[in-house]
Amino acid sequence: MDLAEIRKIVKLMDDHGLSNFQFEKEDFKIKLQKGANLEDLQKALGSLPAAAPAQVAAPAAAAAPAEAAAPVAEGEAINSPMVGTFYRKSSPEADNFVNVGDTISEGQTLCIIEAMKVMNEIKAETSGTIVSISAEDSTSVQFGDELFRIK
Repeated sequence: MDLAEIRKIVKLMDDHGLSNFQFEKEDFKIKLQKGANLEDLQKALGSLPAAAPAQVAAPAAAAAPAEAAAPVAEGEAINSPMVGTFYRKSSPEADNFVNVGDTISEGQTLCIIEAMKVMNEIKAETSGTIVSISAEDSTSVQFGDELFRIK
């Protein structure tokens, strides 16, 4: 792989909003990363001292019922296995692969993630019912981003 090919990869990363790229073939391996390493940032933030609690709590906040706490997400997350562009349907004219409330079976196609002009079908690993769709159609997703919740 020469410098011109690497520059093409970097341009594709820029065009598609990708922050990581890794390619391996026989005796060749290349890994490109743009921006800060997420693990390094998490370590740095974890070492910061915790902020001091507020000295005076607002009366309205103190009187708020326990139900006002953030709701717990229902179901099990289905996360993105790669970086790319998330699509809910195979073409602009087609129906969505799945919608909220749909019952799905193991192996059923849930969405497509486009990475470097390759359309990758993301299939269900378990059966269940779609309770939420977390990613917006035609937007960039990162590895590990939540795409769906299934119950």
